[in-house]
Amino acid sequence: QVQLVESGGGLVQTGGSLRLSCAASRSIFNIYNMGWYRQAPGKQRELVATITSLLGITSYLDSVKGRFTISRDNAKNTLYLQMNSLTPEDTAVYYCNANRRNDVGERINYWGQGTQVTVSS
Repeated sequence: QVQLVESGGGLVQTGGSLRLSCAASRSIFNIYNMGWYRQAPGKQRELVATITSLLGITSYLDSVKGRFTISRDNAKNTLYLQMNSLTPEDTAVYYCNANRRNDVGERINYWGQGTQVTVSS
């Protein structure tokens, strides 16, 4: 089992910045791929950014490229999402995700409880 606890959400004005954190209950970054998802009211959950295990290769949703940065601190078992130049369209609940494939190829997922990000215009 893996517990993930997000923090760092809040209310910010357009153009502002926030840094989200996701603390894992144990050392998992060498095994689990990590990601940030978000879900706005009335919309489906979407993948915002990912970072792979071992090599730490990152990828981003097109609309956040150049504004958001995903990173991790292996010593602290903590995943981050630095969000700059925020717009009201970034308003959502942000979720931390850890995932891997088991021996038979099934995807194993763990989720945090979510943290609200609200960007005012």
